[in-house]
Amino acid sequence: MNSLVHSSLPLYPPAAFPGSLMAFVKAQKSRSYYKRFQVKFKRRREGKTDYRARVRLINQDKNKYNTPKYRYVVRFTNKDITAQVISATIAGDIVLASAYAHELPNYGLKVGLTNYAAAYCTGLLLARRVLKKLEMDEEYQGNVEATGEDFSVEPAETRRPFRALLDVGLIRTTTGNRVFGALKGALDGGLDIPHSEKRFAGFNKDGKSLDADVHRKYIYGGHVATYMNTLQEDEPEKYQSHFSEYIKAGVEPDTLEELYKKVHAAIRADPMPKKSDKPQPKEHKRYNLKKLTYDERKQKLIERLNALNAAAGANDDDSDEDDE
Repeated sequence: MNSLVHSSLPLYPPAAFPGSLMAFVKAQKSRSYYKRFQVKFKRRREGKTDYRARVRLINQDKNKYNTPKYRYVVRFTNKDITAQVISATIAGDIVLASAYAHELPNYGLKVGLTNYAAAYCTGLLLARRVLKKLEMDEEYQGNVEATGEDFSVEPAETRRPFRALLDVGLIRTTTGNRVFGALKGALDGGLDIPHSEKRFAGFNKDGKSLDADVHRKYIYGGHVATYMNTLQEDEPEKYQSHFSEYIKAGVEPDTLEELYKKVHAAIRADPMPKKSDKPQPKEHKRYNLKKLTYDERKQKLIERLNALNAAAGANDDDSDEDDE
């Protein structure tokens, strides 16, 4: 059969011809390929970082020398929202300030910590915290009352507003995504972030305009209140299970807007992080063995040998008594 195969025929992978001879499959990757092979960055292999986007976010103009270029980074998990202002250096990224949705119970919001309204609160908290840290909070108050309309901070006479670029990570930037709720919160808090109103909740693609009333509804949790009312009427049992934490906290659909207004006011009153009231543990738990020093290992060996010798001596005494 080998003599029938002509050397000029094209070589195909063995999957193309099941049962074909492996001898005719050409090695696709040579030794030099593997010698030159370079693995991708770790966070690219893990699917965590879009380096094409990151390079464009952190590259600083050469004429600005060592001036930090800040990013407003927003990430969502199943139970929390993380918002950070970060600058990149050769040694690594440096976090200027951060805010989390799990801090919102300190300001009066105990339930619904991952929705659009909570994202707005987290962005507002971070903005006020950054400006307070830089002593710019009095100069840049931002948009004190959220109306849903687009807002951009105006430069003051003394210091320019704090500027950062939105870093959304790997999410799909669809209209009404929660990340834009966090963006709106930071804008109303007084940060200068380049943006467009096209991705805020309530933007009409056909009319090419932002419906401020719809956006305001999302900022104050109106969409959640509507769903709560619908479930209460149509499926009371599902409402009891789905909004059990709301019921336990005494949050009703009609009181949601007032609740969020109080949270916004509390954040503006004192945005700095609260110290934990939990006492420090008296003893730290160890989940692995303590590493011994050389002297401790040597002493432990001596003790073990002495114990073995003593046990061997006792056995010899017992055997002598048995012989007698």
